[in-house]
Amino acid sequence: MWCLLHCENTTLSHFLQPIRKLPLRAFCTSARKVHTAPARSLFLLRPLPVLFVTGTGYAGYRQYERYRERELEKLGLEIPLKLAGPWEVALYKSVPTRLLSRAWGRLNQVELPHWLRRPVYSLYIWTFGVNMKEAAVEDLHHYRNLSEFFRRKLKPQARPVCGLHSVISPSDGKILNFGQVKNCEVEQVKGVTYSLESFLGPRTSTEDLPFPPATSCSSFRSQLVTREGNELYHCVIYLAPGDYHCFHSPTDWTVSHRRHFPGSLMSVNPGMARWIKELFCHNERVVLTGDWKHGFFSLTAVGATNVGSIRIYFDRDLHTNSPRYSKGSYNDFSFVTHANKEGIPMRKGEHLGEFNLGSTIVLIFEAPKDFNFKLKAGQKIRFGEALGSL
Repeated sequence: MWCLLHCENTTLSHFLQPIRKLPLRAFCTSARKVHTAPARSLFLLRPLPVLFVTGTGYAGYRQYERYRERELEKLGLEIPLKLAGPWEVALYKSVPTRLLSRAWGRLNQVELPHWLRRPVYSLYIWTFGVNMKEAAVEDLHHYRNLSEFFRRKLKPQARPVCGLHSVISPSDGKILNFGQVKNCEVEQVKGVTYSLESFLGPRTSTEDLPFPPATSCSSFRSQLVTREGNELYHCVIYLAPGDYHCFHSPTDWTVSHRRHFPGSLMSVNPGMARWIKELFCHNERVVLTGDWKHGFFSLTAVGATNVGSIRIYFDRDLHTNSPRYSKGSYNDFSFVTHANKEGIPMRKGEHLGEFNLGSTIVLIFEAPKDFNFKLKAGQKIRFGEALGSL
């Protein structure tokens, strides 16, 4: 027993020895004077380093996951789905991506010195594989800032518009998904869906919208499919940072309404689209709706990190990523007026709008049952090439 007590005392003395060396601070109570060590000296784990290490580790883990996904894609193997949990989505949405994107937009508008333009743009060209031989102006010194470089125009012959097919690609990019819309669920990538009604927004007004409100999933879809025998189709095109950033009209149609959803600006690259369910419903987007020869037609430009700026050429009232708009809201604008009862006519291939950086275009439209896509999931496509036809 004595040996046991001696060992315990020795161990306790060894444990208390570092604490005895701490500087003591005295304070008085009604009973007696008490000596304590500074509280912060007793905490070896501090919040900021812990958060930094945890965040860095998590970011590294996500990068490793993306690396594995890219390797599986190269081997032609199917990537297993691993959806983000609610806490992960909430944590990502808490990042001030809108503020960061506004700051990035202002930085892009800063005029670069003449001598700095070539090295800066050359680094971007090398990093993202930009083909400057297609640009209307190949001289890098011509672009005063990054914003002008991102929005560079192409030579007229660089993107011939296909005349044989009724629907063409509105932009350069990668085909993430396409096909029929079933059960009011749209696939952003294979196996990961989002709600059609959440994406387009509730049908709350019959005065300005080209289609009346719906009360259920089936009736919502039936309001979009206006002609008997037609089906609802969709196509998702991801624009990488190195792609041509303008987008064009995919067919001959009339735009009658615009709905703007202020929202988050999370990344929309294929890896994130595979990880976050309803990613496109969380992000800021501009939905253009109208009609083509087969009925309902819509084109949606989805914002992303550093892509808060979405511009529609004929819509001067549109202001995206603006602090005056809060997340979770939306605002509508009708192009149908007493003077113009049809809306804005668009010809196939006509300039429609632009992003400041790569993002995503989503087409949702009705067409007869024999409509066929001329696509493969994952393929690269360029503006003007065929998407599908009857």
